[in-house]
Amino acid sequence: MSNRLDGIAASNGIAIAKAYLLVDPDLSFERENVSDVDHEIGKVHDSFSESAQELKVIKQRALETLGQEEAEVFEAHITILNDPELIGAIEQKIRDEKLNAESAVKDVTDMYIEMFEQMTDNAYMQERAGDVRDVTKRVLSHLLGVKLPSPALIDNQSVVVAHDLTPSDTAQLNRDYVKGFVTDIGGRTSHSAIMSRTLEIPAVVGTESVTADVHDGDMLIVDGIHGKVVVNPTDEEVKEYQQMADRFAKEQAEWKLLKDADTQTADGHHVDIAANIGTPDDLSGVIDNGGEAVGLFRSEFLYMNSAELPTEDEQFEAYKKVVEGMNGRQVVIRTMDIGGDKHLPYLPLPEEMNPFLGYRAIRISLDRQEIFRTQLRALLRASNYGKLAIMFPMIATVDEFKQARAIFDEEKQKMVEAGNSVADNIEVGMMMEIPAAVLIADKLAKYADFFSIGTNDLIQYSFAADRGNEHVSYLYQPYNPSLLRLIKQVIDCAHAEGKWAGMCGEMAGDQIAVPILLGMGLDEFSMSATSILQTRSLIKRLDTSKLQPLVDAALDAESNEAVIELVNQLDIKD
Repeated sequence: MSNRLDGIAASNGIAIAKAYLLVDPDLSFERENVSDVDHEIGKVHDSFSESAQELKVIKQRALETLGQEEAEVFEAHITILNDPELIGAIEQKIRDEKLNAESAVKDVTDMYIEMFEQMTDNAYMQERAGDVRDVTKRVLSHLLGVKLPSPALIDNQSVVVAHDLTPSDTAQLNRDYVKGFVTDIGGRTSHSAIMSRTLEIPAVVGTESVTADVHDGDMLIVDGIHGKVVVNPTDEEVKEYQQMADRFAKEQAEWKLLKDADTQTADGHHVDIAANIGTPDDLSGVIDNGGEAVGLFRSEFLYMNSAELPTEDEQFEAYKKVVEGMNGRQVVIRTMDIGGDKHLPYLPLPEEMNPFLGYRAIRISLDRQEIFRTQLRALLRASNYGKLAIMFPMIATVDEFKQARAIFDEEKQKMVEAGNSVADNIEVGMMMEIPAAVLIADKLAKYADFFSIGTNDLIQYSFAADRGNEHVSYLYQPYNPSLLRLIKQVIDCAHAEGKWAGMCGEMAGDQIAVPILLGMGLDEFSMSATSILQTRSLIKRLDTSKLQPLVDAALDAESNEAVIELVNQLDIKD
C-alpha cells in the first residue's frame, strides 16, 4: 500500500523514479584488538584507493558544473589520501597497538584534525581540519561497507531524498539522472527550492519526515505542482500521475510558443517579465525562456564561488558577459549580499545571535568600503556594454541609501576624471525588503531611481519568522493582506515620483499573486527563468481594467486563505 506525504510545491512538474537517499549513514564501529595486522593494513590501503577513485569522479563532475576553484576542494581531498605520512601513521598505529583498521584511521585523523584546529593564527590550516574530517568519513564508509551518498555519483534515474540540499549538492545534480527531489525542511524561498526551479527539476520541500519515511530504492512520485509525494505507489497511482505529467508537458509546449511574444495583458497593457540569475552561465536560461530583462543578478555568487575576494577585473568580466549578453535589455545587478545564511570562508564575520538581522549586505559594504568600491568600479566599467542598473540590498533608512549612492557617485566621478568611459544612463535603485523602509517609501522614492521588492526577506521580517525554519513555515504567507498592503505602498510611492517598481522575490512568479500584483500596477516581474513562460501565459489572459475590485477585496481581507479564495474565483480568459 502506498504512503502519501504532504509538503510545499517548490518546482512544477511530475517525477516518477526510485529514491536515492542523500543522508549520512551510520559510521559507528567497535574498537577492537586484532591478531592479523597485515589484513587490517590491507583494508586501509583498499579503502584509501576506493575513496580516491570516488573523489576523482566527484571532482570531474564539480569541474563541469561548479568550475575549477570548487573542484580544487576535491583535489585537496585526493592529496590527503595520497599523503604517505598519514598512511604511515595509521599503519604504525595498527602494528603498535594491534588495533582494527577503523579505530586506527579514526585515532590518527582525529589527531590531525585537532592539530589543524588549534592553528588559530592560520586560517588556511584551520580549513584543512574540515578536509581531513570529510576524507575520514569517506574512508570509514568503505571500511564499514556502507554507502556514503554523493549527488555526483548518481548514474541512474532517481529522486534525491535529503534533509536539505546544500548549494554544492544541487550544483552536482545531473539532470540526465536526477528527475526530482524531496526534502524534510525548506520553503518556496529556500536555496534548494530556488535551485530546483533553475534546474527545471520537480521538487517538494518541507515534508518534515521524508528521510524517515522513505528507504533507498523505494519508488516515489514527486508532485511538484500540488506539493505531494507518493511512496511506493500502486499501478493505478502511477497511471494517474503519468497522465498528469502528460498534461503538464502539453501546457509547457504551449507556453514555449510565447518565447518571443510581448508580455501584454488582454487589454493591451505591457509589463516586463525578467529573470533572477546567480551566475553568467544562467543567462542561457533567460534567453531560452524569453526573458525581457534580468531583474536580479545575485552578485554574491561571484564571491561565494571564489577562494578569495574576486578582483575588479574578474568581476568586470562577469558583469560584462551578462550585460552584453542581454543585447540592450536591462540588467539589474544587486551589490554584494553576504551575511545571514551566506558566508565567505575568507571574510570572517562576527558570531551573531540573529545573523539575518545583523551585519550583512549593504551594512558590510558601507563598513568595508574597499570591497564595495572595487565592486562599483567593476560595475561602472561593465555599463559600457549594455543597459545596466544597480541596486543596493537591505536598505533600512534614507541615510543608508544616500551614503551608498554618494560612494557610487564618487567612484563614477573618479573614472570620468581619469578619462574612462562610463554609461550616462545607469539607474541606481534599492531592494525593498525591510518593513521600516517600506513605511518611508515616499521619502526613499525621491532618491532611488527604482524599487525592487524582495519578498523573500520582506515576508520573514514582516512576520518575524525565519524563512528556513520549518516550525514557523506556516507564517510564510505571501498573500496575507498585511504584506499586500506593504507591497502596494511601495508601488504607489514609486509611481508618485515617476519611478518604476519591480519585484524580484519568488512571489513575482507565483500564479496566485500575479493577478493581484498586476492590478496594483507592478511594472516588472522578475523570477526564476523557468517560471517566465507560464507567467506570460497568465498575464496575456488577464484584463487589468477588471482587476481593481480584486485588489480592493484582497487588501480588505482577513487572511492569506481568504485572498487565495478571491483569486480562485477570478474569471480568467482561456
